[in-house]
Amino acid sequence: MKHDEQKRAVAREALRYVVDDTWLGVGTGSTANFFIDELAKVKQRIKGAVASSVATAERLKAHGIVVEELNNVSDLPVYVDGADEVTSHGAMIKGGGGALTREKIVAAVARKFVCIADASKKVDVLGKFPLPVEVIPMARSYVARELVRLGGFPAWRMGFTTDNGNVILDVSGLSIVAPFVLEDRINGIAGVVTVGLFARRGADVILLGGEAGVETIRVDPGGRRQVGNDGRHRA
Repeated sequence: MKHDEQKRAVAREALRYVVDDTWLGVGTGSTANFFIDELAKVKQRIKGAVASSVATAERLKAHGIVVEELNNVSDLPVYVDGADEVTSHGAMIKGGGGALTREKIVAAVARKFVCIADASKKVDVLGKFPLPVEVIPMARSYVARELVRLGGFPAWRMGFTTDNGNVILDVSGLSIVAPFVLEDRINGIAGVVTVGLFARRGADVILLGGEAGVETIRVDPGGRRQVGNDGRHRA
């Protein structure tokens, strides 16, 4: 299957995790868009959706799906979103589309995170895809210097502003063998809104589309914690 066909296949598979008569968290990006298109066919099953970006909200509404603010939702059983990279332990790099902060917030609220991606996104070690970091504009240069100290090579995503009015630094040159540690380290830099490293709240289920169909990986939370705390990241 081609990549788009793989994404469409995992989008259809993700419908199995939708809980009837509840609110559903929906992510941002090309694979999430395929999921929204599939969700539209069964939209009567859910109350509506919580969107992780303005673009996602607009696509949901265009399909006639009710969109609700997260502050008005007390329970979110499931969040479905893609990833730029994902390990078998559920750690991810996200934010290629620039929605990392809102994605991380919705993921934190959800009881189950279902990651949907084509098989090319699965890696053993995160970091080949540049790591996005959302930054308060006045702190951009300072944060960039701190990221260099961590061994990375930050590049300002010029001409792009997040839905929150901030800028993004894309950090290359990292081999992230301790995602929990690096996530906390970068989030601790003054001026960082959040980093697109999803380890503290990683995926619970990973659906990967490949030539042979959809592979399902169910993540052991205990295994995720162990991997996250061992070793160190390196450039």
